[in-house]
Amino acid sequence: MKKGNVIVGQSGGPTSVINSSLAGVFKAAKDGGVDKIYGMRNGIQGLLENKYADLKEVLKDGLDIELLKRTPSSYLGSCRFKLPEVADNEQVYKDIFAILDKLDVKYFFYIGGNDSMDTIKKLSGYAKEINSDIRFMGVPKTIDNDLAITDHTPGYGSAAKFIGSSLKEIIRDGLVYNYPNITVVEIMGRNAGWLTAAASLAKGDDCEGVDMICLPEVDFDIDKFLTKVESKKNQSQVIAVSEGIKTKEGKYVCEAAKENVMVDSFGHKSLSGTSQYLAGLIGQKLGCKTRSVEFSTLQRCASHIASRTDVEEAFIAGSKAVEAAFAGETGKVVIFERISTAPYQMITHVADVNEIANVEKKVPSEWIINDGTDVSDELVEYVKPLIQGELTQIMVNGLPKHIVLK
Repeated sequence: MKKGNVIVGQSGGPTSVINSSLAGVFKAAKDGGVDKIYGMRNGIQGLLENKYADLKEVLKDGLDIELLKRTPSSYLGSCRFKLPEVADNEQVYKDIFAILDKLDVKYFFYIGGNDSMDTIKKLSGYAKEINSDIRFMGVPKTIDNDLAITDHTPGYGSAAKFIGSSLKEIIRDGLVYNYPNITVVEIMGRNAGWLTAAASLAKGDDCEGVDMICLPEVDFDIDKFLTKVESKKNQSQVIAVSEGIKTKEGKYVCEAAKENVMVDSFGHKSLSGTSQYLAGLIGQKLGCKTRSVEFSTLQRCASHIASRTDVEEAFIAGSKAVEAAFAGETGKVVIFERISTAPYQMITHVADVNEIANVEKKVPSEWIINDGTDVSDELVEYVKPLIQGELTQIMVNGLPKHIVLK
């Protein structure tokens, strides 16, 4: 029997494979002989409220694990809670460690993105200060693919697969009528355009592809944008834009459509309305028929079209985090290293959380072409291996079966 218990939580925006990482943590911990495996309800915020579940009581067999891998969103619930600096509020840390000690937790796993890795950074740092033997490990997750050091992030491949597939369908729909129309599709991505870049996947022998790709890595010039649209206004167009595109003055384009923009605890502005604003502007300035589409939460919860590669790698990330913690690692994050693209080969390592937390990886400038309105073949080849394969859904009454924590 492994000395000490395990606790695991999920944080930030979910993905269609975040629960596969949870399944990886659970199975590796169970196989490793851990007595209790706790799940935080709503992340670190829920833990502070003493909300947790005994996962061995709710994940009883192999079928539950397979359902968990196929269930979208965060099984344990999530939060967007920013831990304060120790100097500002040490009591929060004392409360967290008191709860962990009460549960005899020796291994702490947090599945999340940049902000979640900030939590691992702070907790592992505090543990070192007070000589705690609890080991803290980060399990990477984010559809944005913006975590530093790692080749890619679990969640991105499935979101990219959804984006490429959906855009192929939208493009076909736009060519139904014998008059031109312009569709502006808004895709998630605050400061990094990896998701919007995945729009390039739509192009192929059976699809013309999108007409323009606008990423937050490039200053957005509305006049140049309208000129480019107008140059092809006599034909149907589909344009992919990141929700986070900004003008050279640093103002989000979506802010032009709103009087007030909400801000979360991490200081992130709530972004939406970019496609609606641009579609309206095109219609007003050019007199074209336009429509806007926001993929919004669909791109992060479409488990029915999840990439098998992504599901399997998410599971591996969870299990490797447990393996590393059991071997004595703490304050680390599991990362992927690509050995080969064709054929695709990947291995895992662990990296210091201090090199990952609060650092954003953006689309390389050499992969952004055509005056900032398209991406290169190198980017397409980078993404393609991540979207391969499908995981057969467990269907009941014609719909996919999910597992829910009650």
